Amino acid sequence: MEDRNSYNSILDAAAQDKTMAKSFMANVFSYMFMGLLITGIISWYFAYAGLVEKYLITETGASPLYYIAAFAPLGFVFLMSLGYNKLSASSMLILFITFATLMGVSLSTIFLRYSGADISTAFFSASSVFAIMAVVGYTTTTDLTKLGNILYIGLIGIIVAMIANFFMQSSMMSYVISVIGVIIFTGLTAYDVQKLKRIGEGAEIGTASTKKRAIYGALDLYLDFINLFLFLLRLFGGRD
Repeated sequence: MEDRNSYNSILDAAAQDKTMAKSFMANVFSYMFMGLLITGIISWYFAYAGLVEKYLITETGASPLYYIAAFAPLGFVFLMSLGYNKLSASSMLILFITFATLMGVSLSTIFLRYSGADISTAFFSASSVFAIMAVVGYTTTTDLTKLGNILYIGLIGIIVAMIANFFMQSSMMSYVISVIGVIIFTGLTAYDVQKLKRIGEGAEIGTASTKKRAIYGALDLYLDFINLFLFLLRLFGGRD
């Protein structure tokens, strides 16, 4: 009888973990999609209202606002990361929304460099790859921790290569970086989803701490998607 009760307890605990994980991941994806929607709307508005040429890329070149929009989002990422323990859930949400807004301003310049067809192709390709890898990360029983560690090392290498190529201006190197970037963020999507699923299994639904974790998890997946999209856009846009 005791063995049976123990077995039932294990099953109940496992079912509860799955329920918490589903609820947590639903919140993560809700925040992520909200961020992407804000970014998309702001980016589209700036591009088609002529605000890019007016405030960001003028006849005399890139304006100070362009550099603020380009680098400010990175500051918000660091602020959310370093201030995670001290910030409240509402403060984290405000920072995330502000971050997504600034990203929209920054990304609006892609409409000047790429055609609508290239942007659409890159977006739908990124959406498809992201969705597939999110499912893989959520459902696989394989531990992706080692893969994630390797991918983060590769990400550091990509950043160094991009900085070097900023001065070299090599089209071949740019192409190679884009290909490797797609591979890295494809893998990181699966890794991050699995990591967040495990966090969700031990989370307490409805608490401020869990909300903060969901917002920060949304930031991780948002960055995975945006970087996947941008690297694909460089590949599609570089074909012409």
